[in-house]
Amino acid sequence: MSPRTGLVESAKRLLRRSDRLEQRVAGLEQVVEHGRGRLPDDVVGAGAAVVARARRRLDLAGSHTVVALAGATGSGKSSTFNALAGVDLATVGVRRPTTSHPTACVWGEEPADELLDWLEVPPRHRALHGSSLDDDRVPDPELDGLVLVDLPDHDSTEVGHHLQVERLVGMTDLVVWLLDPQKYADAAVHRRFLEPMAAHRDVFLVVLNRIDEVPAGEREAVLADVRRLLDADGLTDVPLLAASARTGEGLDALRAEVAARVAGRTGSRARLAADVDTVAARLRQAHSDADPRELRPRDQRALHDAMAEAAGVPVVVGAVERATTARGRQATGWPVTAWLSRLRPDPLRRLRLDSGTTGGDVVVAARSSMPATGHVGRVRLESAVREVGGVGDALGPAWSRAVRAAAASRLDDLEDRLDDAVGRTDLGTAGLPWWCRPAQAVQWVLLAAAVVGAVWLGVLAVMGFLQLPAPSTPDWSGVPLPTGLLVGGVLLGWLLALLARAALGMAARRRARRAEARLRAAVTEVADELVVGPVRAELEAHRLVTEGLRGLGR
Repeated sequence: MSPRTGLVESAKRLLRRSDRLEQRVAGLEQVVEHGRGRLPDDVVGAGAAVVARARRRLDLAGSHTVVALAGATGSGKSSTFNALAGVDLATVGVRRPTTSHPTACVWGEEPADELLDWLEVPPRHRALHGSSLDDDRVPDPELDGLVLVDLPDHDSTEVGHHLQVERLVGMTDLVVWLLDPQKYADAAVHRRFLEPMAAHRDVFLVVLNRIDEVPAGEREAVLADVRRLLDADGLTDVPLLAASARTGEGLDALRAEVAARVAGRTGSRARLAADVDTVAARLRQAHSDADPRELRPRDQRALHDAMAEAAGVPVVVGAVERATTARGRQATGWPVTAWLSRLRPDPLRRLRLDSGTTGGDVVVAARSSMPATGHVGRVRLESAVREVGGVGDALGPAWSRAVRAAAASRLDDLEDRLDDAVGRTDLGTAGLPWWCRPAQAVQWVLLAAAVVGAVWLGVLAVMGFLQLPAPSTPDWSGVPLPTGLLVGGVLLGWLLALLARAALGMAARRRARRAEARLRAAVTEVADELVVGPVRAELEAHRLVTEGLRGLGR
């Protein structure tokens, strides 16, 4: 291929991809992509098949128009094919199917091998119009670009022939269906082939062939009856011709119809557009373009509350408050009695949620000892998940099921993920309020003063008991110093413990609120990932399908 030819081909493909049909195929592809698993599989599968066929056909389109001759045994397909080609290329039979493989004849010089490969026409059943003609005969210029295909007989006993006919009828740009005057009312033909072509009336043509076998006086009545049957099939606008390959009657009209399609170069696009219309109608029927209910803040709050309860957030928050109070009392309480509180288990350590107080987070990779979610908590959680999934109920059965399934798709993972989220959350319990250490130092000073006063008074008492001369005892404001040390140390230590307890209560509540905010943020993250995220993904898929279907209009 020369550089110039390559540039021309690239330009052609670029133009094709920029036109309306290409946009509609892209829209259908979007619908198929986001409707898969949500809309009925058979409808989505049909859409995917149209997309694949359209993509391939547009790439192969060139300037060719594929016209298929279809019909039953004895309808005169092969004779008509030979008559249009001007040379005997197809084997003619009367009583039994003779066309077991599609046969093709190509008009014009543009190669069609790639297109014929896609149609699966065997190489030995291909011919170039004019290649077998005498030198003094010129190929029909008005049919330049025509690819005429003789299909296998649709009523063949070979199952493979049926499949070939159905496949090729769906791939050609114009279907010329030839009817036998004796069997034109065959219900199988109308039900299986003609009725489904109602959506493709723009690329369909019916020929009552072998018209020479019908008496001249009966032809008008027979054609009227055929017209009646076609109208009943929904093919009201489809042209109906009468022809005879043996006598040549009507062949000029048939050739003119085919030439008009070839001249317009719109056959392939009309066929693909009809395919898109057909599958789009089925998709619209299965889809609902109603707007979903908004995911309200109260729905999310209810979900977050239920998940927080299932994760044991209230239990953890209470443990943070109690642990902060207990640890502060151990540091600021009266040293003589404060050590007794150490014998009580630490609330956070019991839950294995102690972070930072023993030199590291003991639950980074371990499951916490949170109590299991109770039945009531589980029911409340499932109810909240269902409520979130209910945002898709206005979208029709298919999307409602998809949204609800998405909401509950990770329900079995919630408990483990919530437990892990709680275990990994920094509760902010490391260390004590800054004033606890100075208060603790003061308590030890007061304890030391009380001990000194007690020992001093004890010594004086022993000396008095032994009637030894007692040394002079200093006083302060009339109060003996040993007594002041003992009473003052104990009283001031008690008062300091009371003040510290009040301050610890406020500090513990602040830490509890801070821990609750962090825990609920972790719970919200899990909710967004496992419940809200999948629901929003479904709603986004619904939006994209709706948008794609709206863009499929011509």
